[in-house]
Amino acid sequence: MKKQLFVATAVGLVSSLALAGCSSSDSGTAQGNSSAKSSSTATADSAANSGGIVSFRACEPQTAMIPGMITEACGVQILGQVAATLVTYDSKGELVNDLAESISSDDKQTWTVKVKAGRKFSDGTPVTAKSFVDAWNLIVREKQPQAYFFDDVEGYAEGKDLPGLKVVDDNTFTVKLNQPESDWPVRLGHVTFVPLPEVALKDIKAFGEKPVSSGPYLLDSWEHRKQIKLSVNPNYDGPRKAHNGGLNGLMYTSTDASYNDLLAGNLDISDTIPESALQGFKDELNGRAASKPYAGIATFTIPNRLKHFEGEEGKLRRKAISLAINREEVTKVIFNGTKEPARDFTAPSIAGWNDKLPGSENLNFNPEKAKELWAQADAISKWDGTFKIAYNSDSGHQAWVDAVCNQVKNNLGIDAQGDAYPDLKSLRDKVENKTIETAFRAGWSADYPSAYNFLGPLYGTGAFGNDSGYSNPEVDKLLKEALGAKTEDEAKAKYDEAQKILLQDLPAIPLWYSSVNGGWSANVENVDFGWDSLPILFAVTKN
Repeated sequence: MKKQLFVATAVGLVSSLALAGCSSSDSGTAQGNSSAKSSSTATADSAANSGGIVSFRACEPQTAMIPGMITEACGVQILGQVAATLVTYDSKGELVNDLAESISSDDKQTWTVKVKAGRKFSDGTPVTAKSFVDAWNLIVREKQPQAYFFDDVEGYAEGKDLPGLKVVDDNTFTVKLNQPESDWPVRLGHVTFVPLPEVALKDIKAFGEKPVSSGPYLLDSWEHRKQIKLSVNPNYDGPRKAHNGGLNGLMYTSTDASYNDLLAGNLDISDTIPESALQGFKDELNGRAASKPYAGIATFTIPNRLKHFEGEEGKLRRKAISLAINREEVTKVIFNGTKEPARDFTAPSIAGWNDKLPGSENLNFNPEKAKELWAQADAISKWDGTFKIAYNSDSGHQAWVDAVCNQVKNNLGIDAQGDAYPDLKSLRDKVENKTIETAFRAGWSADYPSAYNFLGPLYGTGAFGNDSGYSNPEVDKLLKEALGAKTEDEAKAKYDEAQKILLQDLPAIPLWYSSVNGGWSANVENVDFGWDSLPILFAVTKN
């Protein structure tokens, strides 16, 4: 699932990095037969949903609440409140059963899923095995963007139902994969895998604007680009029972505006802090703040189809641009040391992370080597024009984009600048339609805690999240072999080999690992941010 993460920055910071010449045009279950952790790890022993309405900083989803259509963080956050999955994750990314009674396999290729009896959608209809099989088939049959999540199921073909899915009885279904995959259950906490009631299959478009819920909240109203209101779902009986009286997602045009509301007590929770406030936000919020890494990485992408970025010339220019960026300086000055420069394409919180891969030297700051490579590219075809990085201004980004552009300008001797879009939807629409003619900020917040999720969806040939158009048969082969590996060590070795190639080709330019800097008002308690950076909203209490 494509989930564009929000690197929280604001527009107003003035630093030695953001100088003229870089101006913007304006921001569970466990594997095998073992059991998952008990739901008590994900929620308190009892839920009190009679409290106040909790307001949180939200953003406009790119699409309606249709599981197979949602490809970015704004939609994932909202659908995640409305829909339940077979498994969910605790704050550390550990699996917890939700709708699943069990998920088991003797050979890691054919999986048996048992759905908990008695669970219901908010319209009173039961959640059954057929609710999952019908929902997953719909995604593939209608060729929705998230269909690639099922390309490892036996018989997968775009536009057709999945032969590898079989309903056994009301509460049991089986999934047969093309090959053994030991991490398959780990994926099932993602919103792509939610069940759908029969009413959704009759009119999926209407369902997307007013979904029937299987999760802890109901979507009451959606005032586009302004707010989303959610009330407690009385039919939800899982580990994420609401401890408050509902949620109100407020959408802002800047991180400064949301932070000012947070300070004033007009906003209860924000998962972004403007970089202008990073140095003192914990004091300003009287300790009601958090700064912690999560499973995400910030990058920017240069499409292969752009002039001067094709073939060998493009490979040289990507390396030169990467070497022209002083990541240490940007993370120190812009982010006040709250982010760590990237050394690979995954994240330190992912099992098997390796910061010493051959090729990681292409992520070092080396302006002399950068100029040398740029000159070699010029010998193939002389550079002309301006190098631009597009970004969405609603979540900041201008300061770091300006800083990076300024470094590229100074170290390569070319014009470079940011290119602002009003919101993420506007930017992503152009990226996904392949009409964008510049580089663009990107990033990845893991759908599920696995190295494959950082690599396959973004750099596999034809993968939906592959926005650069990158294709390398050897990378594809290694990723497939890693999925089918019998041991974690064998899988890690395959992922490392794939990353060695990626670090030479640089289909995206890794910048820094993600961290969430968030805060909350004095009106709420029990606030925490999860392994995926999002606030754990169901657990928040408000008098």
